[in-house]
Amino acid sequence: MKDIQNIILDRDGTVILDKHYLCEPDGVEFIPGAARALDRMARAGLKLFVATNQSGIGRGYFSEGDYLAVEQRLGEMLAACGVCLAGSVFCPHAPEEHCPCRKPATGLWEALVRDHGLDPATTVIIGDKPADISLGLNAGLAASVLVLTGKGQASSQRLGLPELTEDWMELKERREGWPHVVARDLEAACAWLLSQGGER
Repeated sequence: MKDIQNIILDRDGTVILDKHYLCEPDGVEFIPGAARALDRMARAGLKLFVATNQSGIGRGYFSEGDYLAVEQRLGEMLAACGVCLAGSVFCPHAPEEHCPCRKPATGLWEALVRDHGLDPATTVIIGDKPADISLGLNAGLAASVLVLTGKGQASSQRLGLPELTEDWMELKERREGWPHVVARDLEAACAWLLSQGGER
């Protein structure tokens, strides 16, 4: 694997607590250890991006303005930890709209490539759902990492993954929809990343 330079992060369940159709800035809350992990990645010189499905907009549960207010709050909380996102993209559509930007489709990845020139060979995606993993696989990213926070435990069972007994585990066996790595949480995913020579 070439040196990893870019990390695409799912938001809800990976970076912040997954709260049903979060639309209030006051509801933004880091998953324990996530802020430390992001700080460590940023200090290692990795560029951090967020790619998130926000079907609550398409379903009429909250507005795009509500989403942007939550995003602003997250940015403020990250800045307080010394972390700045290099970019953020979101899909506002409901699943039944079958848009090209809803994960696992690659539209969000294509937007990041267009706006930031990302190279799939130096990019890793981290998320808690099969859609995150499949986006990475569909886009040919260097690795897809499933974290067991948020919906990660249920996702692991759904995919039939081996039980995780350490902080992280590389999956040598390749099956359809399987991630390259399973990690207990974002801190463990960070530990795996830096073990790959991501720290420069």
